Amino acid sequence: MKFSSILLATALTTADAFAPQHHNSALHLRSASVAPSLRTSSLHAMPICILVEAEVKEDRMEEFLGMIEKNAIGSRAEPGCIRFDVLQAEDSPNKFYFYEIYENSDAIAHHKEQPHYSAWVAFKESGGTISSVSKKANGTFLT
Repeated sequence: MKFSSILLATALTTADAFAPQHHNSALHLRSASVAPSLRTSSLHAMPICILVEAEVKEDRMEEFLGMIEKNAIGSRAEPGCIRFDVLQAEDSPNKFYFYEIYENSDAIAHHKEQPHYSAWVAFKESGGTISSVSKKANGTFLT
């Protein structure tokens, strides 16, 4: 299954915009353009975004796709999960990006206790990935 390069570019560009703001007045100006349900007044109240870049071993792709679909569906049903997208790189079919947004750190902790998350951890531990890198950021401009 291939995802559009436009979605991938949007996710990566959006992730770049999530750099934390250190000046409260700048943060206040930015939060004014955020959807009312996601407006915040401090960095600690901002949603937390996670961008995972994973390269999957070619001979494990079928297993990965079944597992990550279940992970995405289960994650989206969790309280505190705002978004969970899985993107496939157009130029490297074994490379995937997970774009996740959670209301707060408690929602992330809950996510990491779920069986569908454990399946992802087990997949990595079994050697299913060549690499997997996670980045966390505060949601500054979200829709």
